[in-house]
Amino acid sequence: MIAVVQIGGEQLRVEKGKIFTVNRLNVESGKKISFSDVLLIENKGSIQLGQPTIEKAKVSVSVLEHFKGEKVIVFKKKRRKGYKVKNGHRQYLTKIKIDDISLASKKAKSEKTENDNVKTKKTTTKKSSIEKNTKEPKSKA
Repeated sequence: MIAVVQIGGEQLRVEKGKIFTVNRLNVESGKKISFSDVLLIENKGSIQLGQPTIEKAKVSVSVLEHFKGEKVIVFKKKRRKGYKVKNGHRQYLTKIKIDDISLASKKAKSEKTENDNVKTKKTTTKKSSIEKNTKEPKSKA
């Protein structure tokens, strides 16, 4: 089973058991979390595409470690002006392992539809204040 999931602003194509490096997540290392922003799932040749996400689909992830990435040097220079600036940057990253990709069962979907039928309410529309206060301008005759 393959899924495309959105983690930390990035869209990743994930499989069970794979290890990925993403931007720092606010979770302690060793903890397990799940992401519900699943955009696409491919299971044995059948593809499910979300609009924009697939409801009741989850990707379970365990956080392995937090670390800093390689140093990136940013060097700026303007010719013949005496302008040189050298900066460095190290990104904070998290290493994660994909534990499971799951879809909702048919029972969960039927329970949801029953609950939705009970909670439906009739809504009324109100006239806006602009419609109430509009008057025809008086013309001088």
